[in-house]
Amino acid sequence: AGRSLRKALATVSLSVALASVTVRSSGCRNIPAYRNSLLSSWFHLNSNIMSGSNGVKDNSHNKARTSPYPGSKVERSQVPNEKVGWLVEWQDYNPVEYTAVSVLAGPRWADPQISESNFSPKFNEKDGHVERKSQNGLYEIENGRPRNPAGRTGLVGRGLLGRWGPNHAADPIITRWKRDSSGNKITHPVSGKHILQFVAIKRKDCGEWAIPGGMVDPGEKISATLKREFGEEALNSLQKSSAEKREIEEQLHKLFSQEHLVIYKGYVDDPRNTDNAWMETEAVNYHDETGEIMDNLALEAGDDAGKVKWVDISDKLKLYASHSQFIKLVTEKRDAHWSEDSEADCNGS
Repeated sequence: AGRSLRKALATVSLSVALASVTVRSSGCRNIPAYRNSLLSSWFHLNSNIMSGSNGVKDNSHNKARTSPYPGSKVERSQVPNEKVGWLVEWQDYNPVEYTAVSVLAGPRWADPQISESNFSPKFNEKDGHVERKSQNGLYEIENGRPRNPAGRTGLVGRGLLGRWGPNHAADPIITRWKRDSSGNKITHPVSGKHILQFVAIKRKDCGEWAIPGGMVDPGEKISATLKREFGEEALNSLQKSSAEKREIEEQLHKLFSQEHLVIYKGYVDDPRNTDNAWMETEAVNYHDETGEIMDNLALEAGDDAGKVKWVDISDKLKLYASHSQFIKLVTEKRDAHWSEDSEADCNGS
């Protein structure tokens, strides 16, 4: 009954939201609050339904509410599940304000403060070389600040994120089949499916294992970000000689010029998210079917990565942010092993 009610609510919210939204010109700045409140509330309700959420543990907007905020001792204001969505009235909502000193210092990858007179960002559109469009559609601007489309986080400002609004990243998921000493694909004894491996890094900032990846530079194509970030974090390309860099570039060109699968595009439940700044990513799978390309590339951690290795994929993986969800999607696309629970494999859950 509960699931049916949630589906009904989501359907009604979506219908009303779509009916309320009109097509705007590219010069659109501020989106009326009631329209985007409907959109953001539908986003939260529907994402919970799609993920089969029925509690805090599986909530799609959970990591964005954790304390302390990464790299600090700042505690977020607590946001209960039922008050995440912006449609829910909460007059006493009093989020903590926090933007890291490293961001306020004004590095080239960060925006100025909204209050600065010479800063007039064009939200919901391409702003010079900076992409301020969200992959999840229009987001609301309230008091000059963009509002997180997934709901409340208990913290305003930008935290560790450089951009107001969406901060775009790219995550290359490099996979191969696990093979025995004779070169044969290894089948999992319970699921009967081949075991897939992916290149994982251990992040220096939090110590969690993750997909290599990073922020898209202004004006940079996603394909260039994917290749650059994999080279820097998984191959330590920044520290190589010119000759070594050329060799790495040749192998990466072979790998990244192959057919690929776009696994996910959109909002990421990231612990760095705030009410005014959030992570979005494009996760793309490049599969080395024979393993020959990656055999010519020695994994070596670099840049933001402390360690790097091939990892067997299964539902036992515990990864940073939403990365486990991306990896699961890859196994579904490649029809590879994910869980020892045959029912879970069949249902894709």
